Amino acid sequence: MARLDITETFQNIMFPGHMHTQDSLNYAVNFKFQDTDTVIVTYPKSGTTWMQEIISLVSRKGDPTFSQSQPNWARAPWLEQYYCPQVLQASTGPRIITTHLPYDLLAPALRDSNAKVIYVARNPKDVAVSYYHFHKMANFLPDPATFSEFLSDFLKGTVHYGSWFDHVKGWTGRAQNFQNFLYITYEEMWQDLRGSVEKVSHFLQCSLTEEELTNVQKHCSFSSMKENPMVNYTLIPQEIIDHSRGKFMRKGKIGDWKNNFTEEQSDHFDAVYSSQMGDSSLLFKWDYMEEMPKPRNTIISPLREISLCT
Repeated sequence: MARLDITETFQNIMFPGHMHTQDSLNYAVNFKFQDTDTVIVTYPKSGTTWMQEIISLVSRKGDPTFSQSQPNWARAPWLEQYYCPQVLQASTGPRIITTHLPYDLLAPALRDSNAKVIYVARNPKDVAVSYYHFHKMANFLPDPATFSEFLSDFLKGTVHYGSWFDHVKGWTGRAQNFQNFLYITYEEMWQDLRGSVEKVSHFLQCSLTEEELTNVQKHCSFSSMKENPMVNYTLIPQEIIDHSRGKFMRKGKIGDWKNNFTEEQSDHFDAVYSSQMGDSSLLFKWDYMEEMPKPRNTIISPLREISLCT
């Protein structure tokens, strides 16, 4: 299924037609979740692959065999992509499901479920830069033109998957609507990977020994994932992702936006951010030199006793 030049529009949001169809998007919004499901929710380029890897390793007590032998899209398929039903039908045990869908589209399907939801967010300046570079190598996404043009579209929310602001506020602002919800940031994982793994393992009811925790931390480090073909997307053919134009696992740093933004672009971004996020309590780390901001509210809901551990 190539459809590299096709864009699907669903509920006024654009999706790449290479992996999305009207049928697959309808399947997602009407999906029957199970209480044993773990759902990774992200806006693109916000730490999706990282969380898939963490959960894969936590659920197997740090054993890397699974994450080094099965592609991440088979371990934790994207719900809204056309191949998902086939993968889930063949799966056994608790399911890990990934989605980029905004709250308004997926919440009705999750409303009566006790599935565990993990929302990963990243500071939007780094998201914009990473998303721009991914557009340059992903032939199923539109040509991003210049960074200035792409940034303008990003701030207006007219890129694929819609507005970052709407996505983040939609999910985090309604966390109380879910039985089991964990909010974590890319920056938190970058600054304290071990602590983040512990937080995720506790949320998933998967206790780890010190040795198991060390193994998870080792195999979900950026350097380890960058060399793992099950994670770094080198399995994808060149005509779909042009690896000559960049690497999927590019830098994995905090504050790379400073190497791309002009002062004027940064000031404009700050103004839009203030306007859009003025009513939000979320805080982000914008530079690796900053201290990690202390959240005004910890977004985590009570847990039911359902474990993902195999």
